[in-house]
Amino acid sequence: MKIGFTTTSFRQIRDKTKIVEIARRCGADILEWGGDVHVKSLFDARHVKLLCDGAGIGISSFGSYYRVGSGKRDDWRKICDIAAAMGCHGVRVWLGVKDSQKTNEATYLALVEDGQSICDTAAEYGLKVCCECHDNTFNNDTDAFLKIREEIGRENFRTYFQSRYRRKEYDMDRIERTLPFIESVHVSYSEQRREQFPHCDGAYLDALLDRLLKCGFDGNLLVEYTYLFSHLGVPAAMQRDIEKIRMRVNKQ
Repeated sequence: MKIGFTTTSFRQIRDKTKIVEIARRCGADILEWGGDVHVKSLFDARHVKLLCDGAGIGISSFGSYYRVGSGKRDDWRKICDIAAAMGCHGVRVWLGVKDSQKTNEATYLALVEDGQSICDTAAEYGLKVCCECHDNTFNNDTDAFLKIREEIGRENFRTYFQSRYRRKEYDMDRIERTLPFIESVHVSYSEQRREQFPHCDGAYLDALLDRLLKCGFDGNLLVEYTYLFSHLGVPAAMQRDIEKIRMRVNKQ
């Protein structure tokens, strides 16, 4: 199992060398580079690959922000070029623009068609297509994901797991039912406190990690900070989070 973080945590830091140094100090195994700020071109991709190789840090994935269903095939091939240049295993995408319950039949069919197309293109590069597990996308529900995965019918179509820290029974069920298809997990003790405010359950994330490990998850654990406050002291906080996660992993 690889432990690291997403560079989206450092949108305020444009110096890629500094981000890699923070990752090295935190003991991160991997980075997921985001396409929103840090990696926008092949030049950027080759640059961060050299930086990470020099620091002994792998690159797990490319956070592309591609919206499945958009049909932007030329954009998608450029994304695959960038991901391949970094040596990624997967590309993170967003599965549409609405919750599954609000998605009509025509939109659903467009998601399936575009999903098949981008998976086929990604396969040419040896890449997996990994959809963000999030509200306001079709991947907001376990049954919805399993349905569309069956419809798309491509082995390189996978998912992330990301808890909203409020629905424990749902989270546990999702882990068990989608485990074979989970590529990466987004986690953050600091993010958990924000999501659960004011009723924070400090043991919630530990319980999710324990379930993942007991089910045999062996993918990527990526620490993610997505709010402004985190960047004020994130290197120290991130180091504590990674150390805590590694301790739990090593206990299994």
